[in-house]
Amino acid sequence: MHCSTLIPLGAIAFARLAMSSYVLVEDMEAGTGNFFDHFDFFTDTDPTNGYVNYLSYDDALELGIILDSGTTYMGVDWTHTATDPGRKSTRIYSKNTYNHGLFILDLEHMPASICGTWPAFWLLGTPTWPTDGEMDIIEGVNTQVGNDMTGHTEGDCYIEGSYFTGELTHDNCNTAVDSNTGCQINSESDAPYSYGTNFNSAGGGVYAVEWTSDLFSIWHWREQYVPDGTTTGSPTPDTWGEPLAQFDLSCTIDDRFIDMEIVFDMTFCGDWAGSVWSEYSTCAALSSSCETYVRDNAAAFEASYWNVNSLQVFQDSSDDDASVTALNSLMKNVTATQILENGMVAIPKEGNSTTTRKRGARSKRSREAHVGHKRHGHGQI
Repeated sequence: MHCSTLIPLGAIAFARLAMSSYVLVEDMEAGTGNFFDHFDFFTDTDPTNGYVNYLSYDDALELGIILDSGTTYMGVDWTHTATDPGRKSTRIYSKNTYNHGLFILDLEHMPASICGTWPAFWLLGTPTWPTDGEMDIIEGVNTQVGNDMTGHTEGDCYIEGSYFTGELTHDNCNTAVDSNTGCQINSESDAPYSYGTNFNSAGGGVYAVEWTSDLFSIWHWREQYVPDGTTTGSPTPDTWGEPLAQFDLSCTIDDRFIDMEIVFDMTFCGDWAGSVWSEYSTCAALSSSCETYVRDNAAAFEASYWNVNSLQVFQDSSDDDASVTALNSLMKNVTATQILENGMVAIPKEGNSTTTRKRGARSKRSREAHVGHKRHGHGQI
């Protein structure tokens, strides 16, 4: 796939000059046939030891577990008995990295709350984990009801604020503490339609993440309650009220969360979903092990898919660091011949290939400390 996104040159300049407003810097163009141009496909062994086989773009397209028409579908193989290394799925990560921003994800469907599953939508710092941080926006395992929103850092870093509606379940982001639970806020008590099967039964919804030098804030709305302008290019987070989760941290955010990439994945069992299998009585009654159940019950995972209506990234035009990052991201492939007479900039998109960028050792480090990653506090049943 080779095409160009046209962005007004004046808008790029405006992103450096205007004050206190968010400017769209990247539209992932879900459902247009161009969504996957913004991402690479991870095809290495799962760093969280999941029972999963991550496919390349070409292989996933051939199998029919990705589709980018109308909406963007990312699913799993739910028709065949799995063979090692596991059930076929995808993990994608953005070609661009970000420092600060407003990320707005409109989802028609997320992976359902199914025994053996571990879906996530998250931001991963590069090039080194945990030095460059991690922020999990949507994550859960098995038949979990609430969403776990979690930060992970190198060294102690505590949630100090309380301006959020979710439930604080663990306050220290340090990956070396409590088996890398992270600083975690759960949505179950306040927003029961924010994750998994309940999210889907409500008709989907929107997640928004605002990342500044001071805070990470996460909002969720059911589709009928999304604030005006949020998904149509004019978001106003100052008017959105108390977020579902907010990470007002004791550490300096700009030192702990650096060059983050956007990640979607759908894995199975592994260091979290597999390690707590016996704690979910419904799941344990199905099979003695997570891997056996996932291997032998393909049809159980028909609803294990993401269906994306839109994903947009905005930058605060008054944020110099974010604006420079956005400008560089937009302009890195632009030549003089791509600045058109009508004042538009043609940003070329790279085609997908079967052999995508591989991270090798870094990828295997990137989430290996998720061993025993459990929500601190009340049980996982």
